[in-house]
Amino acid sequence: MKKYLFLGIFAALAIACATNPITGKQNLNFVSNSELFPSSFQQYSQFISENKVITGTADAKRVETVGFKIKAAAEKYLTFLGQSQYLKDYRWEYKLVDNKEVNAWCMPGGKIVVYSGILPITQDEAGLATVMGHEVSHALANHGAQRMSAAQLQQIGGAALGAATSGKSETTQQIFAQAYGIGSEVGVMLPFSRSNESEADKIGLTLMAIAGYNPDDAIAFWSRMSAKSGGASTPEFMSTHPSDATRIANIKALIPEAKATALKVGIIK
Repeated sequence: MKKYLFLGIFAALAIACATNPITGKQNLNFVSNSELFPSSFQQYSQFISENKVITGTADAKRVETVGFKIKAAAEKYLTFLGQSQYLKDYRWEYKLVDNKEVNAWCMPGGKIVVYSGILPITQDEAGLATVMGHEVSHALANHGAQRMSAAQLQQIGGAALGAATSGKSETTQQIFAQAYGIGSEVGVMLPFSRSNESEADKIGLTLMAIAGYNPDDAIAFWSRMSAKSGGASTPEFMSTHPSDATRIANIKALIPEAKATALKVGIIK
């Protein structure tokens, strides 16, 4: 039974690896967009119905303007990569929501929400493009589906460990289970999330450059975000996000590549 369980895990891993069109990487993905998007759109509709959407203001117009430019940039970039059909099932929307939280997100399928609480930090279109480009990049890179798949795999691994230690004492089983839980979280799940964030930063810089914004302005935005947090943060190895210093250093290193890609796509900044 144990042998068949482990063989099943390896078979599932082999089947679930797919190449993402925008990154070119093979990623773990048990969830297709055809399965994910309907649920995503439903959750988005429910959120919009339960929260105050700001319309008719200069800020709301700015969110729509930047959102449309990032959408157009994504379409141009994927066409450049020979993947123009990748966005055919996207249903783009850009909403400003009255919420003091410093946050923004993009659901799988292109539903974007910006909270009003982040606007004092974005300050202008370039700041908004940094945020919205980053959040759209999570969707384009299928990070939501990957996280869901990784969580499923973590559960499968826990079940496999349980089967492998079933003949051990209860105390030994508990020790192994606790070690697995900590090890898989700190050693796999958190680094996985941090790599997603760094990947979204890279793609987001490219999108904002293609959209006509200067990616150098992303440094100013993330510096303001760091100042907002007062420099206090969870230790990087225990966090789902890179530290502020790591993120800013990475962004500085990625900016030349983003500008070069934008030039290739046909936008000169």
